[in-house]
Amino acid sequence: MFAERFKNRLMLQQQTGLYREPPEVKIRDGKYLSIEGRRVLNFASNDYLGLGVSEELRQRAARNFEKYGTSSSSSRLVSGNYAIINEAEKEYASYFGYGDAIFFPSGYQANLGILSTILEPGDTVIFDKHIHASSVKGMSMSGANFLGYNHNSMPHLGKRLEVCGGQQVAVLTESLFSMDGDLLDVNGLGKLKERCRFLAIVDEAHAFGAIGSRGRGIACPVADIAVGTFGKAFGLFGAFVLLPEGFKEYLFNFSSPLIYTTTLPEAHAATAIDILEIIERSEDRRKHLRDVSQFLKEGLRLEGFRVAGNAHILALEIGDEAKAANMARKLLQRNIFVLPARYPTVPLHRSILRISITALHEEEDIKTFIDRVKEASGELK
Repeated sequence: MFAERFKNRLMLQQQTGLYREPPEVKIRDGKYLSIEGRRVLNFASNDYLGLGVSEELRQRAARNFEKYGTSSSSSRLVSGNYAIINEAEKEYASYFGYGDAIFFPSGYQANLGILSTILEPGDTVIFDKHIHASSVKGMSMSGANFLGYNHNSMPHLGKRLEVCGGQQVAVLTESLFSMDGDLLDVNGLGKLKERCRFLAIVDEAHAFGAIGSRGRGIACPVADIAVGTFGKAFGLFGAFVLLPEGFKEYLFNFSSPLIYTTTLPEAHAATAIDILEIIERSEDRRKHLRDVSQFLKEGLRLEGFRVAGNAHILALEIGDEAKAANMARKLLQRNIFVLPARYPTVPLHRSILRISITALHEEEDIKTFIDRVKEASGELK
């Protein structure tokens, strides 16, 4: 019975252009991947500063794992509340300008743990309609009432807030949107916050490390809570949440995704401290990332493509789901790897090629990418 159901659903995925079959990657070598025996340029990585393949970070992490071992062997609430984890969390809170911080095993788990615990029935959360799937899952688990507002529209958010006057309200958004590539209107959100009292929760996973002064992102002036991940610009794994004072104690007592999981190892915390020092002195990487991202955006637009995005994530508009998948397939044949983002990751019939630029890319790589996109697009026409 189950097998027949799975077969039918997979068949439907194939017929609608939504079937997902990621290629197997044999080796990652800097900005290249080895796929199907070929060396391909990777434009689908979130390793924005290139730290994930940094020899310096590799050596520091190796020393930390040699010193501390490979596992915490316990949840944080049993015997895993190690001193170095608390030290690292304090350093992250201080660096980013918040009262406290807490680490989670993944960004998905962080959003589940925060939103399902802080929000509860009777609260109202107003969310940008383009937030990450983990945020949607977290707020739905909370039992709170929720209302969506049009993507990055402060006027529409303002109308939603007027309707919710007098209620306990949280606003949920991102600072750099993971698919659209556009930036939060921080000033607009700040003005609304001055007028209407609400808790601002901002996911800065794609911004931290890569944009803002010393890689601090952009939302600190308005965010009460900010979510970051180590698995993107920080070149590691896991996640961190920046909090007001007192919230960490509450999570320790009531956040099920935190309480009932093995905590990250001590070596992870020691490496996180090392990464913070690297992030602080990576302005050259951030500048190069800005430059090559702008170069690609302008180059694609000059060739007549519709491209959105204001930073190192660009959305090349395709529309049809099958066409997006075919475009990505043709690019892979030309040794370019890029993600075809389709429903439900993006709205139905609004498929894109989600282009992710890193500090490892050079102008020659960008020119190659544009040429290959032109060739693939011409074939599809």
